[in-house]
Amino acid sequence: MKLRILTLFPELIEQLREYGIIGRAMQNGIIELSVVNIRDYTESKHGKVDDAPYGGGAGMIMSCQPIADAVAAHAAPESHVVFLSPQGPVLTQDKARELAKKEDLLLICGHYDGIDERLLQTVIDEEISIGDYILTGGELPAMVLTDVVARFLEDTVGSAENVENDSLSDGLLKYPQYTRPAIWRGLSVPDILLSGDHKRIENYRVEESLRVTKEKRPDLYKKVCGKTLPPGD
Repeated sequence: MKLRILTLFPELIEQLREYGIIGRAMQNGIIELSVVNIRDYTESKHGKVDDAPYGGGAGMIMSCQPIADAVAAHAAPESHVVFLSPQGPVLTQDKARELAKKEDLLLICGHYDGIDERLLQTVIDEEISIGDYILTGGELPAMVLTDVVARFLEDTVGSAENVENDSLSDGLLKYPQYTRPAIWRGLSVPDILLSGDHKRIENYRVEESLRVTKEKRPDLYKKVCGKTLPPGD
């Protein structure tokens, strides 16, 4: 995958190259990362990339020209352009799986009080949020999106089973997991996991996944199971 990230803080994004599994994916050519400084494309002699909003109000708005020119300079015909924004749909495993099928992603990191609406109408294909809260900029969301999407790229995390068994891969939370020792601080690993009966273990894990999701994320449980839980259930 070719990944281009447009930002006002390229030094922050560059840290992805040194970050664990994602860094190795870049070193191995699975991800080809280009980091673009939006300020390099402003026509302002003072390096400005923002201006006051029409109609008044607090905050500054990122201008059309620098972002549009940066996109034009770095986008390919097949590029899928994403603006990291709290106004977009929240990122999910399904969306990450969909984006991982793209050959070329271009991410735009916003700042200040947002970007000119006309950019959304002309150069941006979709907006994506990483949650219902506000950050000081789009760099952290872009890095989160990169991490989530990269896990679906072949050879990034080894076996595909590692990804498909993650929490939320089927809409449910993952079952509880244990490792050695079998008894720790008086707490024992469930006997069934020590039984060697793989069929029973598989059934147990499905049941536990449903239980954990119901207890911790009833909203997900309702969505996956297609029913409304009565109070206290």
